[in-house]
Amino acid sequence: FFWLLSLLVSSLLWYAVVPLRSELAFAVPFSVIFQEAFRYLFYLVIKRAETALQSVRLQELAAKGMIFDRLAVAYASGYGYGLISGAFAIVNVLSDMAGPGTIGISGHSQGFFTATAFLTLAIILLHTFWGVVMFTSLDKHGYQRIVGPIVVVIAHMLFSCLTLINRTKTPVYAISLVTGYLLLLATIFYTIVLNGVTLNSFRRSFINVRETTTPLT
Repeated sequence: FFWLLSLLVSSLLWYAVVPLRSELAFAVPFSVIFQEAFRYLFYLVIKRAETALQSVRLQELAAKGMIFDRLAVAYASGYGYGLISGAFAIVNVLSDMAGPGTIGISGHSQGFFTATAFLTLAIILLHTFWGVVMFTSLDKHGYQRIVGPIVVVIAHMLFSCLTLINRTKTPVYAISLVTGYLLLLATIFYTIVLNGVTLNSFRRSFINVRETTTPLT
């Protein structure tokens, strides 16, 4: 819902400012800023809702299963952002694929479909991790409270601008795909570090999983 609100605001700006209608590169930064602003707004809504729930007796909350899991909320928020963003990114391509060759990319490689599919997957996963990074950072104190949201905005801006490369007359899809997935790996690593996961803790968890799944002889 909040992503759709950001899309609505972006559309209103696109309609009001004439240069935005013809220059996609000019519209992309504003769209990214609005998306992240509404992501932050959603965080504030969740924060207020959690504060209200905490004023109720803990026993009542536990009985109703209403104790907030902040990481789960952050994950669900990011995943929802990613799904709706990915749906809007690929729905027109899927629609044109069913038509009589009216794809709108005159003479371009058929790799356009594959590249679009992989980029859509990347943006879904990126939004998921961006949601976790944003929520986790804002819950912390000190420099991480500022660095996290900045990292999310910069990464989102970079990925969105990368897709503009595919709009050239001779697009090289490998550039956007490789860079996009490197950005995804970097985001995953940053998310893991931000949540306090270390190599030792990961090793201990892996050992515990193996011990619990080892069959009795």
